[in-house]
Amino acid sequence: MQVYSVNDVKVYNLSCGKSLPEWLSDRKKRALLKKDGDIRRRIELIQDFNMPTICSTIKVSRDGQYIMATGTYKPRIRCFDTYQLSMKFERCLDSEVVNFEILSDDYSKIVFLQCDRYVEFHSQHGRYYRTRIPKFGRDFSYHYPSCDLFFVGASSQVYRLNLEQGRFLNSLQTDASENNVCDINRAHYLFATGTAEGKVECWDPRTRNRVGMLDCALNSVTSDTEVDGLPSISALKFKGALHMAVGTTTGQVLLYDLRSSRPLIVKDHHYGLPIKSIEFQEQMDLVISADSRIVKMWNKDTGKVFTSIEPEDEINSLCLYPDSGMFFLANESPKMTTFYIPALGPAPRWCSFLDNLTEELEENPETTVFDDYKFVTRKDLENLGLAHLIGSSLLRAYMHGFFMDIQLYHKVKAMANPFAYEEYRRDKIRQKIEETRAQRVQVKKLPKVNKELAMKFIEEEEAEDQLLRKKKGKNLPNILRDERFKVMFENPDFQVDEASEEFRLINPIVSKASEKRKKKLKQLQEDPEAEQEELEGKPSDEESSDDDRGWVEEVQRQHKLLRHEQKLKRQERSELDKQTRLQPKFFEIKAGEEFRSFKDTVQKQKLLKTTFEDRLKHEEKAGTLHLANTSIGSKQLTFTLKKSEQQKQQQQAEKLHREERKKLRRSAGHLQGNSTKRKSFH
Repeated sequence: MQVYSVNDVKVYNLSCGKSLPEWLSDRKKRALLKKDGDIRRRIELIQDFNMPTICSTIKVSRDGQYIMATGTYKPRIRCFDTYQLSMKFERCLDSEVVNFEILSDDYSKIVFLQCDRYVEFHSQHGRYYRTRIPKFGRDFSYHYPSCDLFFVGASSQVYRLNLEQGRFLNSLQTDASENNVCDINRAHYLFATGTAEGKVECWDPRTRNRVGMLDCALNSVTSDTEVDGLPSISALKFKGALHMAVGTTTGQVLLYDLRSSRPLIVKDHHYGLPIKSIEFQEQMDLVISADSRIVKMWNKDTGKVFTSIEPEDEINSLCLYPDSGMFFLANESPKMTTFYIPALGPAPRWCSFLDNLTEELEENPETTVFDDYKFVTRKDLENLGLAHLIGSSLLRAYMHGFFMDIQLYHKVKAMANPFAYEEYRRDKIRQKIEETRAQRVQVKKLPKVNKELAMKFIEEEEAEDQLLRKKKGKNLPNILRDERFKVMFENPDFQVDEASEEFRLINPIVSKASEKRKKKLKQLQEDPEAEQEELEGKPSDEESSDDDRGWVEEVQRQHKLLRHEQKLKRQERSELDKQTRLQPKFFEIKAGEEFRSFKDTVQKQKLLKTTFEDRLKHEEKAGTLHLANTSIGSKQLTFTLKKSEQQKQQQQAEKLHREERKKLRRSAGHLQGNSTKRKSFH
């Protein structure tokens, strides 16, 4: 079981965990339970609650005892008994099921609409009857008072099949080219069908006349929604006598009051995917809408999101268990997922132990899914030296980074920087000391980094304060007080380099003011008590006017200085180049190395350009290659490799070693001779 919180609402995924195969013995199952913690923590409400490959639809019988699901492959239906917590029966079908309806309170009467236009009727024992409709069907609904089945599909007509008479009746002719979905209101039995043009047509089955039409495609386009293409109707659901929810193929859900042609609220999923299922939760007045990626639960009056669920696989349909907080999802995977939200309602009667289990988990909260993992970027992995783990099972890609085990992260970080804790402790002590200093009477002090720039901002602030006092206006924001620029006066990497060419060319007039500030800084260093007095000094108007007059002269002077510096640099480089060219370099040849002339390299290049035949002849003359004719008629080629000087020395050393061992070795022949003499003596 997996527990996570979305929007402060606890969601329990009861299908999370590993499943064990049926063919395993009890002994192996017990061994796996001891070893694997995921298998121990899993909750299997219903045994074998899955499909071979894919599940398409899930529905619950009216009495709540049976859960039926259809899927592939092969096309089949499975019925699960909640009282026995196991599968009741399984039936295979001829083709895939588009939709099905349970006509009785239990599993005794079922109708299937298949993808090959066939309609199958099943009873307790199996298939009872089979018929065919003229066009491919997409959805159908059962009208209980008249025992009529209404089929909609790739046609403008709505086909009616009467189950009491056993024949087709006159069809309903709509204005649409195709009909996607349909539904019948259980209060007054109004029949509604959703068209491909984005309209909903409402019909009265008693008179077979159309009583109303809603243009949902036009109403789904609002200022907050983004629609690409024509919004067709993909889902339809009634609630009570007056409310109806409509889902579109562009990802919007429209909630209508049947007395008005405008929607009460338009909810956008912001995924652009078709809405597949819509359900109403009456206890909390919520609307549950699902597309192929997400399930959203939102308030029907305000549209505020209650919670949302994003499973790993694509969603095919949603089924809400009545009068409870449990619902099922049919996914593009073998496992049919089961979710339980205690805030929606209690657990069903057949699994009432879930309430006690969730209460215990809330009393003793456990770590969530991501508490045991650390999110790291690619740059963090390179700093830790773990870039080679990308693509392995130790890292799981997520957005612009990776998730890795928190224990592994701490171990690697401790190995990469063993003194990190000491640095962290020093920083904490320094922060506490600074906090205590902040409580004292503070005096204006210049920062450690960019002192001249700070003095400039202080002077500007004082000048602005004088102007504002005259105008009686508000204080303007200052960079020294702004926390966004705080690092510029703390980190030495942001120190302004006034000796650079860019600074001197862009700010030539600043040089005079900077000289004055440097004098002030020297005075402050000599007499720190006079810091406050120096900072309160005011720039005169005469100085600013002199700066304006000498702007052009200062620019020209800076350009001349830069040219002169560049000439000096060139001269120094040329002198260095001449010294490096004129000074010869001598290399000492070590003992054991061969000195090869340029003639050898030239000869090798010439040999490479010649043909293979000429090269063979050259090797034969050198004695490294021997060509001989065999008795069969083929030719035999033997050659000897050229050994390097190091290999020759090694072979010579091995040869000398063997000769020394032969000299030192003693023969055992005298022992044999003595033994024969003793035998003859006895």
